[in-house]
Amino acid sequence: MESSITGRAGSSGAPHPSHPEVLFSVTGRGAVVTGAASGLGFAIARVLARNGARVVLVDAVADTLDRAVADLAAEGCVVRAALADVRDPAAMDAVMAEAAAWGSGLDIVFANAGISSGLGHRFGVGALAEIDQERWNGVIDVNLTGLMNTVRAAARHMNEGDGRIVVTSSVAGLAPDPLVGYAYSSSKAAVTLFAQNAAAELASRGINVNVIAPGSFLTAIGAKNPGNTGMIEALTAATATKRIADPAEIEGLALLLASPAARHITGSVFVIDGGVLVTRN
Repeated sequence: MESSITGRAGSSGAPHPSHPEVLFSVTGRGAVVTGAASGLGFAIARVLARNGARVVLVDAVADTLDRAVADLAAEGCVVRAALADVRDPAAMDAVMAEAAAWGSGLDIVFANAGISSGLGHRFGVGALAEIDQERWNGVIDVNLTGLMNTVRAAARHMNEGDGRIVVTSSVAGLAPDPLVGYAYSSSKAAVTLFAQNAAAELASRGINVNVIAPGSFLTAIGAKNPGNTGMIEALTAATATKRIADPAEIEGLALLLASPAARHITGSVFVIDGGVLVTRN
């Protein structure tokens, strides 16, 4: 006797809960992505929107943000723009409040906005004696305080029971990294611990908080900076795969963490670095 098991439909004809179109579905969910006008933020916003989420793209650069939203809207995605600076707590609260008032509310937030502190001491710059105080303060203000503003506002306005907050950290925040500046790596180490503390607090409300720790991606914050040929070579050599990733390669992980498949995942750090950390062992 032959049998066929597809796992696709239940007795009602609806897809089985374990089928990918259900397990990884974000259809109808309300999402906010900060730093969404370009790079990893745009890739995250794009995968959510293309898979049926209502997405608010947040950025502090108006013209880039407008282009990003227009591109996704042209595909038929349900998207909105919110021009806001993550350093401003009132602005972030307003963004989350507006997202919560759109459709069925706010379910998913990616706290992704961040800036670089420049090259690390491996390049002959960025040593302790050369840390610029103003730049240090600026990086900490965006990467750490801005993230706090984002997560705090998200938690205030998010639907409870099946919420998702995902924070962008970095492999530079998980182990010493001489290729990046002190402020960046320090801020990202703090971001990771902040997210894990938030995960412990918000679990009782049904809100999961997780961390994505990327390695080197071809974005404006790193490898595409003009004149950084030496940096590109060093970042490439530091990976096991011997290549720098395209932003689209973060989409699968982002969708997983936003979806029902991640219902029992919280306080976890997901490294996506092409083997940077394993080559250091």
